[in-house]
Amino acid sequence: MEIFGSTFDDSVFSEPRGRVCESLSSFTAKLCEPEWFYESTALDSEDSLEKQKVFKFRGDLALRRGNYQRALEAYRSCLQWIPDNNLSIRRDVLEGMARCCTKLGQKEKALDLTELLSKEASNTCHLASLLLLKVSICQHFGAVRSEMSCLQQLCSLLPFNPWHWFSLGQMCLQQLDSHTSTEPAGEPEEEQEEAAELREDQMWLKACICFIRTRLLLRVLQQQQSSFVLQRSEKALHTTDEALQHLNPTQATLQTLTQVMSEDLVPEKMKEDFQDGESLLSVSPQSFRERWWNKVLLTGVFEMRQLQETS
Repeated sequence: MEIFGSTFDDSVFSEPRGRVCESLSSFTAKLCEPEWFYESTALDSEDSLEKQKVFKFRGDLALRRGNYQRALEAYRSCLQWIPDNNLSIRRDVLEGMARCCTKLGQKEKALDLTELLSKEASNTCHLASLLLLKVSICQHFGAVRSEMSCLQQLCSLLPFNPWHWFSLGQMCLQQLDSHTSTEPAGEPEEEQEEAAELREDQMWLKACICFIRTRLLLRVLQQQQSSFVLQRSEKALHTTDEALQHLNPTQATLQTLTQVMSEDLVPEKMKEDFQDGESLLSVSPQSFRERWWNKVLLTGVFEMRQLQETS
């Protein structure tokens, strides 16, 4: 019995007939000196693409070296030479400008640039990059509520990415440990205390569901990983287990939350093809609440914790 693919047609190995070998024209590769784009003659060309490259390279190198003002000026000059149809380079430059403004302490300018990027976001990758950029801006300026909102949107946009859940869980845990309120004050003292306890319970519950979700996803992904990728997952899984021990949910709570957070973890839904094409309009601060938070609240875990603490 012949194995499929074990036989070949003899014509595969025959000499080609009637094929004329044409000589290729000589090609000389362009040689560039290190940092050629800083030379005085780099901008002598009238080619707009060449000028775009020069300013882009200058901005990238300055940003890498920590010279944020110089990088910002180079990126601004680069924008003038980017054609309207080159959206990828435009997005890259705008993101670089936002990072420069962040490092220079220009919060409003950085956020204005993210608004420009949001108007041009047309797919999941664009929006994910934008949200990660906003997270870095919020972290730099200590905007806790906005950072948490961005992380929640990332979890809604890419629900099978364990690292966004892990980051959100760590942030909730930090807020619990520091006893920092993320809501504005202004209520009477008694109401403030009651609200603070309520917020702390909510933050505890949100931290639990994030780390439980992280653990579930990492265990699924570990089956397909190896080498340093697997090592990274194992390290994160260890940190996740330690965080859950610190949060100390009851066994009943742990089982209930695990069941809720694993309902959508089926192979068909976790395929990349299924994840791509998420509705960008549905990704908002409300989407996390509707998709995850409200579902958890219906289990009664939140009320059970409050009763345990008051008894």
